[in-house]
Amino acid sequence: MMIHVFLLLSLCFSDYGFLPVASLGINYGQVGSNLPPPDKVLGLLSSLKITKAKIYDTNPQILTTFANSNVELIVTVENQMLAVVMDPQQALQWVITHIKPYFPATKITEISVGNEVFTDDDTSLIGYLVPAMVSIHGALVQLGLDKYIHVSTPNSLAILQESFPPSAGSFKSQVSATMSQYLQFLANTGSPFWINAYPYFAYKGAPNNVSLDYVLFNKNPGMVDPYTKLHYDNMLYAQVDAVVYAMFRLGYSGIEVRVSETGWPSKGDPDETGATPANAAVYNRNLLRRQMRNEGTPLRPNTKLEVYLFALFNEDMKPGPTSERNYGLFQPDGTIAYNVGLSALSTTSSTSSSSSSASIFLTSSADKAAKMRYQSLVYWMFVYLLAFQVLLRQH
Repeated sequence: MMIHVFLLLSLCFSDYGFLPVASLGINYGQVGSNLPPPDKVLGLLSSLKITKAKIYDTNPQILTTFANSNVELIVTVENQMLAVVMDPQQALQWVITHIKPYFPATKITEISVGNEVFTDDDTSLIGYLVPAMVSIHGALVQLGLDKYIHVSTPNSLAILQESFPPSAGSFKSQVSATMSQYLQFLANTGSPFWINAYPYFAYKGAPNNVSLDYVLFNKNPGMVDPYTKLHYDNMLYAQVDAVVYAMFRLGYSGIEVRVSETGWPSKGDPDETGATPANAAVYNRNLLRRQMRNEGTPLRPNTKLEVYLFALFNEDMKPGPTSERNYGLFQPDGTIAYNVGLSALSTTSSTSSSSSSASIFLTSSADKAAKMRYQSLVYWMFVYLLAFQVLLRQH
């Protein structure tokens, strides 16, 4: 019995860090010229105690390296493949080639069919989406993998016609027909609706009208939805609930909404207001704190909101404005891009190389108080078990 106490102590306080956050994942993009190899990335994720990651392809080197680790992976069928995998036979071949050789050693939990298809410049992709998802799911069923691997797709917030107040959430009319088919697929298969939600874009577009504290999760008066009377103290939760209401309007109420991407750039062009290391640090630090509480949104307070942070690394080959290349928590060499509440990097040397690692360690007074509560809980559990052991010996 005593060994259970020591095990609990080690889990709670190993490295003086915190327990892993079950609802937090991270996006592992690879559009960079100097990114570390997958084995170094796996070591970094392990030191961060992050056990969920998403990649934007099915890179065999990553899938092989992540085998027998505790990291769950979401993999992606690239947009240009949608027209191909519409064909059930092609979808079956895709799964046999890209999934079956690695599963279950590599914990693939979901296949994202495309990325932001509804708002892609190539509008023909919309017509391919649901048939491709049906074919991929059918292939998983045929191979007996559908119980372990979900099928869905991440969506841009631009699919919404209205998002404020949250209860006014509705989808754009031009996507509503395919959206209904997509939602029916999610309902039938028990898969989540993923949204890429960036409060940064709202602030950048109207910095004089949008409260910076509201988008950064800082203390602020927030807003009250005039129709539901629900209070929102941050924009991310309002955006998520707007998607929930949009689904309500199409007749779907039981689908879970998760955040496939959110983050804040640490650098931008002169016209990219708010893209600073300080704001990026505050946004991500506050988001981590919310995740450690396993919070839900005001509309769904009892359902913890699953969030994938964007992104693990700055990626120097991404096109577009400067901000696109500066969402990473880390530089490609493993050093932190800015202080987000990650402990100082510790370096361990070997005869041929050195590697960097970091662990999440939030140092606010609230976090210290939470840690003290853990310590108190474990202490009293220890006392209780010790007393129970004494009683057993007496009898």
